Amino acid sequence: MEGLPLFIGITFGLSTLVAILLFCRASNHFQTTFLLLILWLNVQAYIGQSGFYLVTDTIPPRFLLLILPPLILITGLFMTRKGRQYLDGIDIKKLTLLHIVRFPVELVLYWLFVYKAVPQLMTFEGRNFDILSGITAPLVYYFGFVKKRLGKNVILLWNFICLGLLLNIVANGILSVPFPFQQFAFDQPNIAVLNFPFNLLPALVVPLVLLAHLVTIRQLMLADKK
Repeated sequence: MEGLPLFIGITFGLSTLVAILLFCRASNHFQTTFLLLILWLNVQAYIGQSGFYLVTDTIPPRFLLLILPPLILITGLFMTRKGRQYLDGIDIKKLTLLHIVRFPVELVLYWLFVYKAVPQLMTFEGRNFDILSGITAPLVYYFGFVKKRLGKNVILLWNFICLGLLLNIVANGILSVPFPFQQFAFDQPNIAVLNFPFNLLPALVVPLVLLAHLVTIRQLMLADKK
């Protein structure tokens, strides 16, 4: 995006790469997972830089190309036997560290608000409390998985709460984009996610965080049944 300091894009780009690497490290299929995510990143980078998403008055919205493929893939993983085998092989201890990237991402959202690329409601000064997930993630990792002082139910509760925080900002973010169905922030809409590299937030970072929660919740709930 033009007019933004370089450090904002760099911070977000590094956060995205860290999220990819942390997810791949937790996976038991590092190479395949890494190649798939990097391929998707490059596809969205190309589309984002083309200005494709800046056209917001189409029906259906072009924005769906950002979010539908990851959601379809996640659904497929949970609905197929091989998909569930893949998910159950992910190390949720390592996966918990992925949520640390939510802290720098929230800083990026705040900086984008300062430069009028997202509304205030998408920041920790507004309706977005997702920064708490990033702050508490290393604590849950250390006390829950390293020291084992937190029980499964506490870790499960933390995942449900943080999943709720994620869905909250996703809903507010989508309803703040200048689409025909926009509901919030008409004075300063969410235009950042229509531009590269910030289109990678709904296309890549959010799906990885979402999947991290769903995988952890699944494994913990299955462990209780054993």
